[in-house]
Amino acid sequence: MSDKISKLPPQVQERLLRLQQLQQTLQSVLAQKQQVEMEKTEVEQTVTELQKTAEDAVIYKAAGSLLIKAEKVKITEELVERKELLNTRSKVLARQEERLRSQVKEAQTKLQQDLSPVSSSSQ
Repeated sequence: MSDKISKLPPQVQERLLRLQQLQQTLQSVLAQKQQVEMEKTEVEQTVTELQKTAEDAVIYKAAGSLLIKAEKVKITEELVERKELLNTRSKVLARQEERLRSQVKEAQTKLQQDLSPVSSSSQ
């Protein structure tokens, strides 16, 4: 396979490399987006559970490997703030994903145009 690639013109090799880089970046963005969505779901579930607890309930917050006593109001505020931050991050990642998908599609189209004369002449 790499032998076939080395026979391609340098411009086509560069486009192929660029396409591979874009695809890797897209995979990374998708993984980050999935992680953010999972964390967001976890935060939402935690807020829901906190709402069910009494105002004077004893609440503990994880700090590394320790559990520290905390006030329900402060924990709720922190979680709501974290959720807003995650929503923003999710929107940024969605825009990145959209832009990368467009770039991948464009790169694939250009590469197909570059390779179409090569594949028809080799048959």
